[in-house]
Amino acid sequence: MTIDEKDMINSILASVSRIDYIKPDDIPNIELYMDQVTTFMEEQLASTKRYDEDKILTKTMINNYAKNKLLPPPEKKRYSREHILMLIFIYYFKNILSISDIQTLLTPIAQKYFKSMTEKDMTYIYNEVFSMEKEQIESLKKDLLRKYKTAQDTFSDADEEDQENLKRFSFICLLSFDVYVKKMMIEHLIDEMNLSSNEEKKKK
Repeated sequence: MTIDEKDMINSILASVSRIDYIKPDDIPNIELYMDQVTTFMEEQLASTKRYDEDKILTKTMINNYAKNKLLPPPEKKRYSREHILMLIFIYYFKNILSISDIQTLLTPIAQKYFKSMTEKDMTYIYNEVFSMEKEQIESLKKDLLRKYKTAQDTFSDADEEDQENLKRFSFICLLSFDVYVKKMMIEHLIDEMNLSSNEEKKKK
């Protein structure tokens, strides 16, 4: 492994190590207006942006989520702590799933846990999911290293000046295939949810 390659993989692993999530305790206990919501999300998720000029969340996005029934409407133009939790889920899902898929996924969660009067509310859902995600960081780093080493063993017979780019292409292909397969699995699970929901409606 050359110094440049080592720097690259160390940079990737360092980025993975820095993956964090908005802790429920960091969410204000007061209801927020739209501008306060976008500012809060921008500050909390700034590290996830690819480019500095990227926007985490805009007023148009939030209005579209409410219009498409991904997000319960605000009360008197104010958004609760539970709205923020829903928006965080939407933020992560929107990079890989369609609006209709996110709707299928979040609607039953919102119906049961949004404004729940029990301890099993949106904070309960959020804590369970994201504590599980945090535990995956180390295994994810190991998986990335395995894929990187596998990619480094490819194109050994290629022209020397092309090897670095071809090995990087192999690494990207391995990562892309992983994402592709997992996206297929997610879509299949969501299709099963839709099928079950339609069958329930027919029974009624």
